[in-house]
Amino acid sequence: MPKEETAKTALQPGRAPDLKPRTYSDGHPLDDVQYLECKLILKPDRFTSAKVFQDYSELVARTAKQFDIGFSTKGVVLKPEIREVLFLDTADFRLYNNAFILRRRIAYENGFPVSDPEMVFKFRHPDLQKAAELDIRPKIAGDYRIKFKAEALPLKDQLGGYRLLYSHNVELSLSQVPDLDHTSLPMLGEFFPCLASLRKSKNEKVEYVNHTIVEEVLQDLGELDFGKGVTAKSNLALWRERGMHRPLCGEFAFQCKFKRRDELHEKAMERGKQFFIALQQAGHEWLSLGTTKTGLVYRLKGNPPQAHE
Repeated sequence: MPKEETAKTALQPGRAPDLKPRTYSDGHPLDDVQYLECKLILKPDRFTSAKVFQDYSELVARTAKQFDIGFSTKGVVLKPEIREVLFLDTADFRLYNNAFILRRRIAYENGFPVSDPEMVFKFRHPDLQKAAELDIRPKIAGDYRIKFKAEALPLKDQLGGYRLLYSHNVELSLSQVPDLDHTSLPMLGEFFPCLASLRKSKNEKVEYVNHTIVEEVLQDLGELDFGKGVTAKSNLALWRERGMHRPLCGEFAFQCKFKRRDELHEKAMERGKQFFIALQQAGHEWLSLGTTKTGLVYRLKGNPPQAHE
């Protein structure tokens, strides 16, 4: 295929394919995508004060207006939230190399934790069927929440398009599993059965990826209204390395939730796609291509894993 035609095809990945009607081993039907999240990774050098959140919000508003997309900042207060994020993996990045991500997250307010630490476990892959067929449900009696997302990212090496990853997630509070040793890979394999095959020995440990704790500074920006009932909350985040406070990246994201795919009206989704591409171009000086927030943390020590991103 000629190079120009290849690029044109890459710019138009189209809608997510339909899932083949299969079940998990217990007969439960496959989880289907119920979230669409669009993400732009941003260079960290502009994040020097809280004013940057307002600057990017104005860029979002100008771009949305071009496509007759509503952008409401009603109730938004310039007061970023602080969250602590860390990733757990084996020394050889066995989870990440097999498309798994395991992270712990906790929110702070006025310097103190305001909720239970949250564990997020996900399988992220460009193949929708493969992502759906991986049963990520934990073996616990407590509560947990499944989130299956289609994530739109820019192309890795050029502006003006997008690619899709499928993120099959489970979220739970660590208070639901007080006896879990989350540094033990065998115990994690009992807790998340889909990890059991990665174990090499009975005493294997997982540790903080690159011994790094991330401080996330998160600011809500407002709600986008694409019409036909399709709305999406948006936010802007800065990730920086705790301790040295070295900025790693920023991220702009907006997300809509739906129960069935037919709720995503075609005209509204086309407007959203145009907005996502135009925002890349309007904010090209902000944009950092070819990575994700997780990927940046894994590459901090110069030893890149084999990502599926």
